[in-house]
Amino acid sequence: MPSNTSTYQPRGVQTAPRLSDFKFTLSDKYIAQEPTSKRDNSRLLIVNRADGTLYDGKFTDIIKHLSSGDCLVINVTRVFPARLAGYKEKTEADIEVFLLRRLTDDLWEVLVKPARKVRTGNTIHIGNSMYCEVIDNTTSGGRVVRFHYEGDFNQLVEKHGKPPLPPYIKREPNLEDRERYQTIYAQVTGAVAAPTAGLHFTKGLLDRIARKGVHIVPVVLHVGLGTFRKVQVEDLARHRMDSEYFEIRPEAITTINKTIEQGKKIVAVGTSTTRILETVANFNGGVKSASGWTDKFIYPPYQFKVVDQLLTNFHLPESTLLMLVSAFADMELISKAYRHAVKEKYRFYSYGDSMLIL
Repeated sequence: MPSNTSTYQPRGVQTAPRLSDFKFTLSDKYIAQEPTSKRDNSRLLIVNRADGTLYDGKFTDIIKHLSSGDCLVINVTRVFPARLAGYKEKTEADIEVFLLRRLTDDLWEVLVKPARKVRTGNTIHIGNSMYCEVIDNTTSGGRVVRFHYEGDFNQLVEKHGKPPLPPYIKREPNLEDRERYQTIYAQVTGAVAAPTAGLHFTKGLLDRIARKGVHIVPVVLHVGLGTFRKVQVEDLARHRMDSEYFEIRPEAITTINKTIEQGKKIVAVGTSTTRILETVANFNGGVKSASGWTDKFIYPPYQFKVVDQLLTNFHLPESTLLMLVSAFADMELISKAYRHAVKEKYRFYSYGDSMLIL
């Protein structure tokens, strides 16, 4: 990231915004390189859409803004250690294989680094009991590989892999990251990036929220590497999201629809959860049970059908996540919130602080 102070100031146009409306620069000193000592020790910026006011608080304050009968929707995807260190057969050149998604049992779409050294037909060894053959290139610059291994594939990945920390964290992953770059409620393995808005919750805080009568509802969206990609086209209508797998179970649908019928709030934890809920929204104001792939791209102007409040971290410039948040809260208000966060020295991005948009 550039080293100058944030200058994020969208033009305030809520119709047909352009990519350049979402540019800003941020000093490296604001980008969190480590998690907080305790998950819920992070700060929370309250953004009130009704009157445009901002309030500084701590993350545990979220419970003050939840009422009995509300629905807190969480993404229970689990991040797997997708970064595999290997070496190329014959030359023994170091190669990193970054697992993106499984195509069939042993066939995977991956990224390789350095890519210039890896061609179709190459073999890459990972440890003593696993190797992969490069069988094709992808249109996005990745590779298709076929794995060969002895034992259980998932166990080998857990053994040899490293947590897939985002590129703006300028250090190697450590043992702490295996636990902290993961929500405490992660259940369903499949993500290569964490749903970071949920990283702040502790079991104790969730228990307190549940005792208040708030429904805590799980959904699944396996966050892909596309979450870190900047949009490359000035006309946002031309951008295409990477498809990501999602699941929302019938019992979750029942609770969410009942919450809506009773006039209570749907509070989405993160942009991934928001995308699921808006993907499965019905025209009659509820949601339907579904699973499959979504490439839903939410940017201003957008009429939200399900989500009433959004808990989210501070996001990268020119990212689809920033665009979704700006659609939810109005571009000028998000600009104001980000300038305030810089002034008050909030921590940005995955391991950073969060904001609750009311």
